[in-house]
Amino acid sequence: MYEQFYGFSGRPFQLTPDPQFYFESISHKKAMSYLGYGLSQGEGFIVITGEVGAGKSTLVAHLMERIDPNALTVAQVVTSALDGGEIVHVVAQAFGLAVEGHDKAGALGALERFFQDEARAGRRCLLIVDECQNLELNALEELRMLSNFQLGSHPLLQSLLLGQPEFRRTVAQHPGLEQLRQRIIASHHLEALDAGEVEHYVIHRLSHVGWDGHPRFETGLLDALYLQTGGIPRRVNQVMNRLLLLGAIEERDSLSLAMLEEVLAEMAADQNRGMRGQGDLRSAPMAAPAAVSAVQGSLPATEVAALLAERDARTAELEAAISELQAAGMGQHNAEGETLSPDEMRLAEARLAAALERIEARLEEQEQSFRHVLTMLIEWLEEDPSRRAA
Repeated sequence: MYEQFYGFSGRPFQLTPDPQFYFESISHKKAMSYLGYGLSQGEGFIVITGEVGAGKSTLVAHLMERIDPNALTVAQVVTSALDGGEIVHVVAQAFGLAVEGHDKAGALGALERFFQDEARAGRRCLLIVDECQNLELNALEELRMLSNFQLGSHPLLQSLLLGQPEFRRTVAQHPGLEQLRQRIIASHHLEALDAGEVEHYVIHRLSHVGWDGHPRFETGLLDALYLQTGGIPRRVNQVMNRLLLLGAIEERDSLSLAMLEEVLAEMAADQNRGMRGQGDLRSAPMAAPAAVSAVQGSLPATEVAALLAERDARTAELEAAISELQAAGMGQHNAEGETLSPDEMRLAEARLAAALERIEARLEEQEQSFRHVLTMLIEWLEEDPSRRAA
């Protein structure tokens, strides 16, 4: 939505890794240097760790763009809590090998033959394993055993291990991983962006989609963004997405600190309610009829009915407030047509002011509810390509 309002050619702060938006911070530049060195060695393990959202997956996506498929065959695995037997089969599948049943020996044999065939064809094999902190210790040991495959004196497999900070500690300290530690030829921990890098990061991604200074940023906004996100790229993307969406909804040409505070408050409220996916819609205070009908086919009818009933109740409250306002503004005569005294006039004016204050408060509440649900709906629709047509 906001990309159309601001004239962008795409969404600059999407959460899925996209190498086109790769930003080389100081830490990412070091990581790429370590990767380049490690890959030139052609053996052992390269370990990259970082906080959730630090940019490990984007780093790998950028690396994949630079790899020559005629020289290197790559398989990628995103792990859950796999044990030693399971990891072998998952690796085989990642390299496109069909292994019948759950025979570990068969899977290992198929992998070795595949690695040898690739080596004879002049290609090395690289295995990228993400979320390694989820692996059991015997699975890590199996990965080490895979690194033993050789053709003559040439190693057949190199592995890039990606994980969160706890994986770094496990590898460094666990007594059962000494042999794995000895095979690590390069290691780097991705640091968060600093304040200056956050500003460059935001401008880099915006410029990539045709940003021409619209919207503007209020002085101090990007510094506040850094403080609130800790310089974690994915958090920056989440907040900037919300901020631009709010700017588009309110048709703002400038993004302010007050808007940032509003977005952060809404995100904190969402997190506290534990809302995810359709839960965002169920927990929303009120939904506009157009927004409800846009996803009516995706929500249970009872939930849509409840949202509409709540909207109707609030509409009735506003209508009652308007009637009260009309009654309070009768002018200088009462219901019998008699002229009001000065005291009666002052009383009528006080009633009129009170009624105006109440209706303004209800209108503000109505608008906040509408904006909140509209934001949730747009995010819910855009997070899944199959919903975007709706």
